[in-house]
Amino acid sequence: MIRPSIQTVAAIHDISGYGKVSLTVAIPVLSSMGFQVCPLPTAVLSTNTEYGDFSFLNLTDNMEEMIKHWKRLNLRFDAIYSGFLGSHRQVEIVQDFINHFKQEQQLVVVDPVLGDDGHLYNSMSPAMIDSMKELIKSADVITPNLTEAALLLESDYREHVTESRLKDVMKALSEKGPEIVIISNVNKSLKKKHTYVYAYNAANETFWKITCDYLPGNYPGTGDTFASVVTGCLLQGDSLPIALDRAVQFISTSLRALYGTGRDPLAGIAVEKNLANLTAPFRPSTFEMIE
Repeated sequence: MIRPSIQTVAAIHDISGYGKVSLTVAIPVLSSMGFQVCPLPTAVLSTNTEYGDFSFLNLTDNMEEMIKHWKRLNLRFDAIYSGFLGSHRQVEIVQDFINHFKQEQQLVVVDPVLGDDGHLYNSMSPAMIDSMKELIKSADVITPNLTEAALLLESDYREHVTESRLKDVMKALSEKGPEIVIISNVNKSLKKKHTYVYAYNAANETFWKITCDYLPGNYPGTGDTFASVVTGCLLQGDSLPIALDRAVQFISTSLRALYGTGRDPLAGIAVEKNLANLTAPFRPSTFEMIE
């Protein structure tokens, strides 16, 4: 078995040539935190999907060939982290990947990309919901938004939810397999200028809440950045609330770095300018445990 000297993360995401999302976020974030990122691309896009009229190359067949080679090399991964999957077949491939490379003390993070704002993404079909329901059973951590949480539970989507309902939703999702459930961008409010991240850890039955500044606008890649920072923090041994807090602070700082620059928001947040913050001494600020 090949055992690298540093911890490795198999990152299963798409990659965009322009517009910082998915692998172009995960690789710099996790690399700067000291991990070796082993990308397994699901697709190559000319830009992120917010630009429209983008070119798209499906890499399902190539995924299978790469995995066959990795299996022959008997590689070892300390974490498996999946994001956008474009088909039922790709979900099956990731499930097989997790089963084959499973080991003790391994972290499996699944971002169940399905939709937002109460609707499935155009590239997703109802059949993908059933596929994702199966995949999250193998995860330690999942990071759905409110829409995805509702789809996975076959429940009604609500834009604004009470803490009591959120706790029920997170517990119900955890009962399907993952120990940790994280839901971000909850109850966003321009009037109150804040939004929240909620999380549940079934290991000790605790709920956490992080308050974030709500910055209006469309900034692709924030969800990918958030999940990447959380993955890195948990892999390096940080507690769940510290991981959530660090991720929120990193995104907030990266967004503010765009102000006054004239940069197109669709190009993604200023990750590169703030990577040093991921290894700097950390001062927790906004997390709280809720009853």
